[in-house]
Amino acid sequence: MVAERKVLTALAVLAVTQLIGWGTLSLPAVLGRDMAADLGMTLAAVFAGNATLYMVMGLCSPLLARWFVHHGGRRMMIAGTLLAAPGYGLLSAAQGPIIYYMAWLLLGIAGSATLSTAAYIVLNEIAGPRARSAIGALMLVTGLSSSIFWPLSSVMGAHIGWRGTCLMYVGLLLLITLPLLVFVLPKRPRDHLALASDIQAASVQSALARSTFYLLVAAIGLNAFVSMGLSAIFIELLRVEGLTSAEAVGFGSMLGVVQISARAVDFLGGGRWDGITTALTAGLALPLAMLLLIVAGGSYATVAVFILIYGLGSGALAVARATMPLVFYDKAAFARASAQIALPLNLLSAVSAPVLAALLTGYGSNALLGVTFACSSAALLMLLLLRRRRPARVMAGT
Repeated sequence: MVAERKVLTALAVLAVTQLIGWGTLSLPAVLGRDMAADLGMTLAAVFAGNATLYMVMGLCSPLLARWFVHHGGRRMMIAGTLLAAPGYGLLSAAQGPIIYYMAWLLLGIAGSATLSTAAYIVLNEIAGPRARSAIGALMLVTGLSSSIFWPLSSVMGAHIGWRGTCLMYVGLLLLITLPLLVFVLPKRPRDHLALASDIQAASVQSALARSTFYLLVAAIGLNAFVSMGLSAIFIELLRVEGLTSAEAVGFGSMLGVVQISARAVDFLGGGRWDGITTALTAGLALPLAMLLLIVAGGSYATVAVFILIYGLGSGALAVARATMPLVFYDKAAFARASAQIALPLNLLSAVSAPVLAALLTGYGSNALLGVTFACSSAALLMLLLLRRRRPARVMAGT
């Protein structure tokens, strides 16, 4: 009962803090035009702040791997929050591009210690064998961050401006996130002998399974490139396929609902399958969706089926990205692997939207769909190879 209570407490704390963490970072998506006008920058330059964030997060994550192992996810998240608060303060004070990008650089360093990877590490430390279902439960909630913070940021921006909104974010981090992490989030079990053994096992496992790790990184990265890039330009893709702006927004709004539904199905499945099985099933959906839109075009019926297939696949893959390392790595090894995977994952997140947008505007939707079909098909092949490398304990269902 005590262990169950700790897992539930950790889930509640992480749900709130991850919602705040990811929701506040969506500021340019809502108030980007206001920020551009005030700073004398183009809208593209303002959105490049998010690219800076992902680039820095990716570069910092592997460097923090050892710190996550030695100090634990909770302490790292506390440190990251203490860094994120002045990041938003600096952003609110920006008068031009130099301070603006410095603020996003600071937020990127903070994000590498506080966002998704850190939360998954904390759940792995506290939940142990139940980490996969705990991560799935967390992702059900965090998928709502934009649904909550987009309207919230819009209302605050209309009343106190984008700079005032940044200062409100500082308040959220210091008055809600920080106290929850310091006083409510359970500490990881303190067994120094076990920890030392885990650190040694992590090094041995990394050396023995380097090729498996590269396959894992490539499969996760290729699917992330497709899903994260498409999420940024999804409405524009539907417009190019022939829908009006209103129709594109209407159809596009269905995507989030479908993705959350896919996460719910995976969560309700509990321990009946592992992250590789989820990724294989979901990974098959992506190339099928791309092929459907290439062949059948952009009729209402085709777009609806495309959104259903793609939404189910991309929604389940979001869970699989977080849980696949659990198939191959335990405890400290999971912390190291997750931090190292975050490097290519975040770098691809930074470049995916500009690359796919350039394909769409320069060569049309079929070129975009062709590239995403190739990437998702390659990822599927790698997942098939990973399935054959699953440890015996996983294949046996233990």
